[in-house]
Amino acid sequence: MNAGFVGLGKMGFNMVEHLLELGHRVVVHDLSPDAVEAISAKGAIPAISLQQLVGELETPRIIWMMVPAGGAVDKVLDGLTPFLNRGDIVIDGGNSRYTDTVARAEKLDRQGINLLDVGTSGGLEGARHGACMMVGGNRDAYDFVEPLLAGLCVANGCGYMGASGSGHFVKMVHNGIEYGMMQAIGEGFDLLESSGFGIDHETVARVWSNGSVIRGWLMELAEKALAKDGRLSYLGGAIADSGEGRWTVETALELGVSTPVIAASVLRRFASRRPDNFSDRLVAALRNEFGGHGYAPAGGTEASS
Repeated sequence: MNAGFVGLGKMGFNMVEHLLELGHRVVVHDLSPDAVEAISAKGAIPAISLQQLVGELETPRIIWMMVPAGGAVDKVLDGLTPFLNRGDIVIDGGNSRYTDTVARAEKLDRQGINLLDVGTSGGLEGARHGACMMVGGNRDAYDFVEPLLAGLCVANGCGYMGASGSGHFVKMVHNGIEYGMMQAIGEGFDLLESSGFGIDHETVARVWSNGSVIRGWLMELAEKALAKDGRLSYLGGAIADSGEGRWTVETALELGVSTPVIAASVLRRFASRRPDNFSDRLVAALRNEFGGHGYAPAGGTEASS
């Protein structure tokens, strides 16, 4: 298939590499000429403007945005829509707030343009080798792009969630659950650290990753992080939050749904920006392992979020 791709950050670059390996023709645009040049060397077609990107695609066009939530999404949409036709499909693969997505979809629908919201999970490894995707928007548009999405995902890792906004809503809840799971892992290892037994954390993570009830990818990532340093002394404990945990709690309050574990994990991230402890260092390490998120070096401030 032919597709345009806007946004060549950590996730976007890996996804385009994956698309190219699958044999798709991909036209790319990014504010960084270096990123465009690097992915063009792997077979992508560069576009110096959004207008050129649109012009390189056959109708109905498929254009994937992988840009930060908020104003950056609106800026790209404003730059694209003057050049799009009825029936074209724009995908927002970032972590946009679902209420923003609903408003954007309604606006584009009045012009006959489809907006699909694709909540994307799996981190950098997933973007490169097989992700998990939760999709909302027009069902016919989803059916049209489903072969493209399925190729980017692991088996059974892609699904249609419902009307516009539902994909980003499901991804928001997913990230809220992720907050709670990481916090529980961090607190458990903090208790081990305080036990006085001199327990080797890497060994615990390895054992828990094999056959235990709490085995899974996050535990495997904990083992990987602890293999570098069993006490994570290379990390500070300040944990950033991308916004989706907050949105999950806010939405739970609006809907009258009790989410105490997720709420506590969000509040813990705020507290982590004070003097650190082992729990916070482990959660920061997990974020870095699966998503390449920045972290604060020991004694320093966070490198990036």
